[in-house]
Amino acid sequence: MSTRREFLKKTALGAIAAIGTAQTSGALTPSAPAIHRNGGTGRMKLTYFPYELKLRHVFTVATYSRTTTPDVQVEIEYEGLTGYGEASMPPYLAKELGTTESVCEFLGRVQKIIGDFKDPTQLEDILSYIDGMDEGNAAGKTAVDIALHDLVGKITGQSWYRMWGLNPAKAPSTTFTIGIDTAEVVKQKTLECADKFNILKVKLGRENDKEMIETVRSVTNLPIAIDANQGWKDKQHALDMILWLKEKGIVMIEQPMPKGQIDDIAWVTEHSPLPVFADESIQRLKDIADMKGVFSGINIKLMKCTGMREGFKMVNTARALGMKVMVGCMTETSCATSAAAQLSPAVDFADLDGNLLIANDRFDGMKVIKGKITLPDRPGIGVIKL
Repeated sequence: MSTRREFLKKTALGAIAAIGTAQTSGALTPSAPAIHRNGGTGRMKLTYFPYELKLRHVFTVATYSRTTTPDVQVEIEYEGLTGYGEASMPPYLAKELGTTESVCEFLGRVQKIIGDFKDPTQLEDILSYIDGMDEGNAAGKTAVDIALHDLVGKITGQSWYRMWGLNPAKAPSTTFTIGIDTAEVVKQKTLECADKFNILKVKLGRENDKEMIETVRSVTNLPIAIDANQGWKDKQHALDMILWLKEKGIVMIEQPMPKGQIDDIAWVTEHSPLPVFADESIQRLKDIADMKGVFSGINIKLMKCTGMREGFKMVNTARALGMKVMVGCMTETSCATSAAAQLSPAVDFADLDGNLLIANDRFDGMKVIKGKITLPDRPGIGVIKL
């Protein structure tokens, strides 16, 4: 199995090189900001502030529960226009994404240099430099990335799905997440959402997995995506669960086993009748080659990959390697989910319900209409501040 994966990895690396998707590593030492001029006389100004997201229900997965999510809101102003961005940081991902304190410290440094870039449309130069400012703080980088994309869309008067050449009619239905809970609560949550969505997502990875599925199935026959959140530790148990789940109308599996058990995951994927997607096993563009032959597909989350710029590259790279693609989110306002939704016409599955899980959204943006992602015909990421 390891020899086969090494061969697939080498093939993947060749494909990545062939399509020219170079990764700018956070380990690079940044050079001085390039100064560009587009005839404008303005200067970009960045502001930010912490904003705690309030969840509508207790959110429980295989390893933890929470009722709030730390968040930082970002705005970049330029010549009368404002681009909006966001950093969402679930505590269990603090090492990868950062904390409120580390993100604000990082944004404070970005605030000091952002005005040195005279042309906001030079996204590659600006975001490559910002990526190189810090080894981590993926969520902070994402917030700047989203705000800049929103700003540039407003400068050009175009949405990003149009600039990427994507057809909004091809945006898929989004899953709606049912967290781990008692049978009574799971049944209630399922009944509340079953007539509004076309596909559900159920969190598994504890001792009551089959009870969870049987409870959901007692009230709906909708297709179900599964996220085990690394909860299955034995490969034979993982495969047995997948075989059982297929009989229950499940359509895909996300991160069935701990990310360190690569050979076991590859074995499960090889024998699985359902596509198996990487979540915790993948962060950024540079990770995709390692996942070829281990998973059927990847789940792209803007907060982990540093934003829209890299997310779009990840879509194209995965497609070039023959892998399926999913776009996901954290618990977020409509700012970040609308940014991720710009990619949705290019993916197989979408899990963009993060804004629906909170009670204090600050934006109007992407909508879910009859279960389907509906992109607003507005420039940038398509949001309006409420």
